[in-house]
Amino acid sequence: MKTADSISIPVILKVGKGTLKNIGGYLKDEGLDQVVIYFGNGLIDLFGMDVMASLKEAGVHVLEYRELDTVDIDDIITLAFTISNQAKAVISIGGGKVIDAGKYAAFLRNLPFISVPTSSSSDGFSSASASLIVDGRRTSVPAKLAYGIVVDTEVIRTAPVQFIYSGIGDMVSKITALYDWLYEQQCGCTVVNDFAVMIAKKAVNSFVRTPYESIQDELFLRELLDSLSMSGIANEIAGSSAPTSGSEHLISHALDKLLEKPQLHGIQVGVATYLMSKVHNHRFVRVNTVLEETGFWAYVATLGMRKQDFLDAIDMAPSIKPHRHTYLHEEKYREEAKRLVREDEVLGRVLV
Repeated sequence: MKTADSISIPVILKVGKGTLKNIGGYLKDEGLDQVVIYFGNGLIDLFGMDVMASLKEAGVHVLEYRELDTVDIDDIITLAFTISNQAKAVISIGGGKVIDAGKYAAFLRNLPFISVPTSSSSDGFSSASASLIVDGRRTSVPAKLAYGIVVDTEVIRTAPVQFIYSGIGDMVSKITALYDWLYEQQCGCTVVNDFAVMIAKKAVNSFVRTPYESIQDELFLRELLDSLSMSGIANEIAGSSAPTSGSEHLISHALDKLLEKPQLHGIQVGVATYLMSKVHNHRFVRVNTVLEETGFWAYVATLGMRKQDFLDAIDMAPSIKPHRHTYLHEEKYREEAKRLVREDEVLGRVLV
């Protein structure tokens, strides 16, 4: 059982314009004056100069920096034990792959991890787990919550818009994830942590009520990223991903296994969230409104995602996490989900 004194939260949490150019000061204030940095592919050319200048100005010494393009666990273990013993922190700058790789390397060496995402595609930058390749299969492995999260909204704005849509899909999924978790407790299969529920609810409710004219508005991006960060903290409190990952995530994980080229995680999750909100008969109007008004549905309609793939994923979903008891772990709800895939008007517009 988690107790209050065992809950970690980020010491550094900076979300806003220009934070990347100030990263040196954030680290220096915490005494993290010797670091290694991993960049995603091609990102040294894009962001390296600003980051290095900020660190130099603050008196933070870079022991090593390199681009990293592997999430194979054996590669990451080797990488971790080449990190200098003088290092006081590991920084990852980029997308999910380099964030997961750096997070796990820092975990193995018991070093503070600084997460610097360059897109808003999911809450992985704030989670305490890493998605790595283990024995040829993508596997979630335990790590630690980031010591620091630094997000520059100007950088997020310049990323391809599909990454913002993916973040929207992943964020709205907390609605169905929480409903599944509460149902699991109702069925006598778990005990929810009420504080984790509160944090996850506050995160998603704050996000879906944010006023905006464009999804690239500063306020919208800050709210999205703040809420994704809070999701990671809810998981830390719960000691699992249950507050933020339910039946909608099981469908997405199944699609990852079934498809040769899956879509972005949050895109799949967003579609599955709408589907499961209809199965739950819970807040589906709100979910649909968010996905419609942000342009998420218009983007999904261009992808050619197939109804048959979702039907197959629904059948596979319970086997993804057999220890859970979401709605999809019961046959009657799987059948209802498949009926909706075939007959729902909204899904009929965006799936082929």
